[in-house]
Amino acid sequence: MIMRFLVAAVLMVLTCGTVCAQNEDEMRQHPDCVYCGMDRRQYAHSRMLVEYDDGSVAGTCSIHCAAVDFAVNIDKTPGAIRVGELDTGKLIDAETAIWVIGGSRPGVMTRRAKWAFSGRMEAERFTREHGGTVGTFEDAMKAAYEDMYMDTKMIREKRRMKKTREGQG
Repeated sequence: MIMRFLVAAVLMVLTCGTVCAQNEDEMRQHPDCVYCGMDRRQYAHSRMLVEYDDGSVAGTCSIHCAAVDFAVNIDKTPGAIRVGELDTGKLIDAETAIWVIGGSRPGVMTRRAKWAFSGRMEAERFTREHGGTVGTFEDAMKAAYEDMYMDTKMIREKRRMKKTREGQG
């Protein structure tokens, strides 16, 4: 019994070490969002990593900026799309993740949040606490494009206000 526990504990530590090393390597290669410049380490819980079939890679802070990347690179085909899980910050497959759209928790680069979870139970727990609607990656991307104009206006206004405050300080 103790031996099984020790073996399980060692495997867990090794797995975590591998995942942590992969996350660290990815963060070192793509520290800032290619579109807005935000620190992807600070936004590990919403960041995305898009690997295209031509070998190019885009690291973004959020699904908002990933949607910008998809639009700009319309002739490229994504091979792998990964997203930071809200609860852990671990990169998971964005297309198989369970997404929550909306709710009371503020989103990243958007008024209407889009959060990814590795399991339905975690997503449903989140909606009980914060609201929102459980959906798919397709639902989240559609929402990102629907929100793009208003989110871009919001971001511009926040940046204008920040520059104004910095100029007065």
